[in-house]
Amino acid sequence: MPRALELIQSPRPGGAGAPRLQQQQALILEKARAACRCSPGALGRALRRLFPVLEWLPRYEPRSQLLGDVVSGLLVGVVAIPQSISYSLLANQDPVYGIYTNFFCNIIYAATATSRHASVGSFGVLCLMVGQSVTRHLQLAGYGDSSAALGDNSSSPRNGTELCDRSCYAITVALSLSFLVGLYQILLGVLQMGFVAVYLSEPLLGGFVTGSSLTIITSQMKYLLGLKIPRHEGVGSFILTWVDLFRHIHNTNICDLLTSLVALAIIVPVKELNEHYKERLKAPFPIELLVVIAATLISHYFDFEQRYKAAVCGDIPTGFRKPTVPDFSLFPSLALDALPIAVIGFAMTVSLAEIFGKKHGYAVSANQEMIAIGMCNLIPSFFYCFASSAALTKTLLKESTGSQTQVSGLVTSLVLLLVLLWISPLFYSLQTSILGVVTIVNLRGGLRRFRDTPRMWQLSKLDTAVWWATMLCSTLVTTEIGLLVGVCFALLCIIFRTQRPRATLLGRVSDREVYEDQAAYKQLSSIAHVKIFRFECSLYYANKDYFKAVLYQKTGLNPVLLAASLGNRARPEPGSTRGCWSTGCGCLRQGRSRAESPPGDARAPSTDMHTLILDCGAMQFIDTVGLSALKETHHDYREVGVQVLLANCNPSIRQRLREGGWAGQAGGAGGQLAFHSIHDAVQFAERWHRGDSRDKQAALPDAGARLCQGG
Repeated sequence: MPRALELIQSPRPGGAGAPRLQQQQALILEKARAACRCSPGALGRALRRLFPVLEWLPRYEPRSQLLGDVVSGLLVGVVAIPQSISYSLLANQDPVYGIYTNFFCNIIYAATATSRHASVGSFGVLCLMVGQSVTRHLQLAGYGDSSAALGDNSSSPRNGTELCDRSCYAITVALSLSFLVGLYQILLGVLQMGFVAVYLSEPLLGGFVTGSSLTIITSQMKYLLGLKIPRHEGVGSFILTWVDLFRHIHNTNICDLLTSLVALAIIVPVKELNEHYKERLKAPFPIELLVVIAATLISHYFDFEQRYKAAVCGDIPTGFRKPTVPDFSLFPSLALDALPIAVIGFAMTVSLAEIFGKKHGYAVSANQEMIAIGMCNLIPSFFYCFASSAALTKTLLKESTGSQTQVSGLVTSLVLLLVLLWISPLFYSLQTSILGVVTIVNLRGGLRRFRDTPRMWQLSKLDTAVWWATMLCSTLVTTEIGLLVGVCFALLCIIFRTQRPRATLLGRVSDREVYEDQAAYKQLSSIAHVKIFRFECSLYYANKDYFKAVLYQKTGLNPVLLAASLGNRARPEPGSTRGCWSTGCGCLRQGRSRAESPPGDARAPSTDMHTLILDCGAMQFIDTVGLSALKETHHDYREVGVQVLLANCNPSIRQRLREGGWAGQAGGAGGQLAFHSIHDAVQFAERWHRGDSRDKQAALPDAGARLCQGG
């Protein structure tokens, strides 16, 4: 009985397998007790895994690290102030909730993350998805289509019994959604499913970010124009929003429009200069904050709100509010909305953490990063925060300004704390058009990806197709459906790549033991009487038909059609149909006696082919259907006098061949052989074709020989 079966089969009472099974059960129980045993050392290790700050903070070096962390934290905090307020509009929330989100997330992430450079907080794409979900639930609850009631914070989020106004209900939906997002992310991290992020390829994420950026820009245009139009959600919201914009263009607020144009004319060039001279500048010029401060002062002293009916932020309260709990009654309707937000959130966080971890030479745990960002969403949901993740702009700023550890995140939270306690009321007169400009300017990176598409098309047409499919669906349909379509389309592209892979014939490089693609390299010598075929993919059920078709095309011989053609002709004399392995050349003489060619891509066998070598070096695995295809190929070619050999099989494929009965009897005619290298197979075929009986015996494999026939 094989060992694998022996281990899993229940032994008979009193049989020889009973002691071994008892030993295994005892070993499993012992390991389970050890894993569940709680000791001070085990508790300490668990806490250090959950809170990496306990690992790196005792080793913190203030003399060499503190200055960089403080400077970086201050600059990120300065940038986070206008972004927190502007992204709140995108999430359909009051401005103060954006400041809450960035404040709490930086503290929690500093304690739980393994990345030293990622900066978390409100992220444009996630804010868009949160805002879409909030707007949908506001409409279902009977609230109007107007924007969030900025500055109206008199009501507390409902707990199921209290009445709640529109602004209060919006944050109730958002914090409940954030709770579910964090719960999903923590569960994925605990279950060690960080590998899920690898299925979100760079073209997919790039297309999603660009499509979401177009949607965000569209949603912010009403603020730039000072229009009061409903916020559309669902399929076609992008087009419907632009239709409404042009329909109400005559109602444009000139004050908001001029303010937006002036702000764009100032911010965009300075941001471009910051990027152009980032190597020379110690820190980027904080143009956004300066524009926000200047616009607030001008709006206040010239009374834009009363004189020109310009939309302003309104009252932003100071301090913190009493913690609340999510509305559990909303969970069923929010469960599906939270899933794509959780996936995008942890994908952005993990990817940024790994990029900068690799750049600076330290390890990042994808699973711990998922737990960290999950806690940044779950815990702050009790403090009026919406979903967040790592943000590319702030992360780049943080890394480029000398950040060493997550102490810089604590400094950023300190800056936001000052805003919450004393500065926030000063933003009362800040126009929402300025916030829209800040949001749009920070999306330039997503729009620049259009410039990369021609280069991407040259490198990979399938990757470009994934990018465009994801971008168009995210823009024209919905962001959630766009993400789903992108994932499905990317997986289909992978299947397409494996279903129709590249296949070539190989030739020998001069007198060396190296064989390369005849179509890619010049001056390769063909092996007399031998065809070497490489299939550059694993062989499985989806590509086994293509494998046969391209094999017949490349070799110029379809053994099935040839055998059928031979069967319809008069039978030859006895003994004249012996295979080439019994006479050495009988099958070739038989092929030359027939002038007609079989239909299709196949041709009659010619004198330059008595052996077909299949290079399996690019095959990672072969399933049962692929193994059957190999056996059929071997049988069909042997019927017309061509021997099939395998080369470059990895250990797993050789094991599958042995289990599937590929190898024949040693010394038997038609033995199915597999070789460690192409050169071994070529030498074997040449010796066998010459009819050297001693070489036949010497070339047959054993356990330690170059050949790897299984028996």
